[in-house]
Amino acid sequence: MNNHIFVETPLGKVWVLESEGAIVGLKYGDEEALRTFEIKHSLQESLNKQTPLLKKAKQQLDEYFEGKRMEFDLVLRPAGTKFQQQAWDALQKIPFGKTRSYGEQAEQIGNKKACRAIGQANNRNPISIIVPCHRVVASNGALTGYAFGIDRKQWLLDHEAASC
Repeated sequence: MNNHIFVETPLGKVWVLESEGAIVGLKYGDEEALRTFEIKHSLQESLNKQTPLLKKAKQQLDEYFEGKRMEFDLVLRPAGTKFQQQAWDALQKIPFGKTRSYGEQAEQIGNKKACRAIGQANNRNPISIIVPCHRVVASNGALTGYAFGIDRKQWLLDHEAASC
């Protein structure tokens, strides 16, 4: 059984998806975006139900956006390849308010030539914000690629810098 909730944020509505006791998705969008995601990923019986885990996720997201939380403490289970899992694990090790380059992230997982593959893995991160792909920038510090727009990426980075 899958459950989801919608959370209002300064960046717009996000929805959080839980499956079998773990957070499996966090996306920007409204109910229509959720239906599209459900159809695309063949999710069945997704209910807008506030389970204890979803309630905890909402509380932690609210605290993050209020500048009171720097780390998330949630059970996560993002679906992806072994390489994507390694990339997403590395994202979770980037400290709040700090950035890493794609090259540094690739080096962290032991494959320093995999910069482009890291970018693609980060783009497919199913649990944005909580798995902080917004903290990865170009080697020259420029903002590049964020599945939900550079404006949101810049906002998240500014928010974290101001909250440190």
